[in-house]
Amino acid sequence: MTDTIINLESVNPIEFFGVNNGKLDILKKKFPLLKILSRGTQVKLSGAPEQIVDAKEKIDLIVQYIEQNGHMSENYFEQILGGDDQQVVDNFIDRNPNDVLVFGPNGKTVRARTVNQKRMVTAVDKNDIVFAIGPAGTGKTYTAVALAVRALKNKSVKKIILTRPAVEAGENLGFLPGDLKEKIDPYLRPLYDALDDMIPADKLGYYMTTRTIEIAPLAYMRGRTLDNAFIILDEAQNTNDGQLKMFLTRIGANAKAIITGDPTQVDLPKNMRSGIEKALRILKNVDGISHIELDEEDVVRHKLVKAIIRAYDKDKEFDTTNERR
Repeated sequence: MTDTIINLESVNPIEFFGVNNGKLDILKKKFPLLKILSRGTQVKLSGAPEQIVDAKEKIDLIVQYIEQNGHMSENYFEQILGGDDQQVVDNFIDRNPNDVLVFGPNGKTVRARTVNQKRMVTAVDKNDIVFAIGPAGTGKTYTAVALAVRALKNKSVKKIILTRPAVEAGENLGFLPGDLKEKIDPYLRPLYDALDDMIPADKLGYYMTTRTIEIAPLAYMRGRTLDNAFIILDEAQNTNDGQLKMFLTRIGANAKAIITGDPTQVDLPKNMRSGIEKALRILKNVDGISHIELDEEDVVRHKLVKAIIRAYDKDKEFDTTNERR
C-alpha cells in the first residue's frame, strides 16, 4: 500500500470538496479501492500505486480547471472523473487560450466545453447557416449566443438578432397583461439569461437601447432583410414549414444564422407539424449549411439531466418496438 498527499493550496478547498463534501463523495465512489481523506487543503490517497496514479491525474485536472475558472459544478466534476478519453478531458481543460469565445463580466470565460459544442464553433466559422439539434441542457443556445457575441465584439457583424416562436400563446400575445415587452419577455428569457453571462449589464442595456442586440418573437421577423447580422432562431422545433422557410429567407448579406431545436420537445398543436425535420432533410446537401447533432454527452446542466434524457430515450425505443409488433 502507498500513501500520497496532494496539496490544494492554489484553489478554494470548498470548490474541490464541495458543500458538505459532496464532490469528495463522488471522488470516493469513482475510486472505491482507495482510501481518500481530506485534511484542510490536502487530499490523502492510500492504496495500490496504479490506482493512486489514476486518481492523482484526475485530481490534477480538476484543480487545473478550478484554477482557470474559479468554480466547478458537480456535473463537470463527475464528467472529468469519468473522462478516460483524452478528447473528453480536453473539452474541459483549456489547452489553448484562443478557445475562449467570450470574456464575460468579472473575468468569466465562456468556451465550448464538449466535442459537439466545439463542432458548432467550427461549423459556424465555415458556414453561414448552422442547425444545432439536440436535447435540453446540451448548450445549444448558450454556445450560439456566445458565438454571436464573439462576432459582435470582433466587428464581424453590426448587430445580433435573437428570436423564438412564442408558441404557448400562438404568437398572439394580446390577451397577456402589460406592454409588448412585458408580453414577450417570458418567452425570450433564456436568451436574456445567456446574454447576462457574457455582457456587462450597462453595456447590454446600451446595446438593447440602440437595437445593436434585438430580441423578438419569430412573427416579428416577417418581411425583413437581415444584413450584417448574427441571427439565432431558438426552439426551432416549434416552427411549422412556413415559419422556418420565412426565417431562413430573411438572411441577408454578410449574415450568419444558427437554428437550434429539440425535435423531442415540440409544443405545436397536434394538427400542426414541426418544420425542423423537413428543413434538415431538404437542406442537408446545400453548400454553406451545416448540421450539428448534440446528445446526452453534451449535457452541461445538473447531472440528473443526462439520466432523464436516457430514461426518455429508452422509453421511446420501447414504445417504438411495441408499435412495430
